[in-house]
Amino acid sequence: MITKMTVTNIHVLDQDSAYDFYVNKLGFKLIDDIPMGPDTRWLTVSPPEQPDLQLVLFPVKVSKMFPQETADMLITLIKQGVFGCGVLTCKDIFATYEELKAKGVEFMKPPTKEFYGTEALFKDDSGNYFSLQSINNFSHEDNI
Repeated sequence: MITKMTVTNIHVLDQDSAYDFYVNKLGFKLIDDIPMGPDTRWLTVSPPEQPDLQLVLFPVKVSKMFPQETADMLITLIKQGVFGCGVLTCKDIFATYEELKAKGVEFMKPPTKEFYGTEALFKDDSGNYFSLQSINNFSHEDNI
C-alpha cells in the first residue's frame, strides 16, 4: 500500500533563480543539489516544517525528456501562469503575506476571506502560482 508522497516536481525556467526564490524568499530548506550533467542538477527543497516532502526544482529546457516543441509549449504555459502548484500553509497569513511581499514575492491576490478560509495567491519566479492559507483553514469544523 502507498503510504505517502515524498518527492514531486515543480517545473521551473531557471534552477538558479528558482533556488533563490524558494530558499531565500519562501524560506524552504535545501535538501539536495547534485550535478546531473553539464547543464542541470537534481535540486530539491522542502518546506521547513515538512522535511519528508522534497520538491524537485525541475528545469524545462530542450532535452531527451522535452523535445523542442514540448519545451517551448511548457515554457509558454509556465510564463502565462496557468500551473497552480499547490496550497502552502502558514500560521499567520497576514504576517506571512507582509514578509513575503517585502522580499519581492509577486502576489496576485492579497489575503482575502473566502468560504473555505483566508487565502492569498502568489507566483514563483517562473510563473507557477500557489495558494497561501492559514493552517486553521483546514479545520473541518470551519467548513460544517
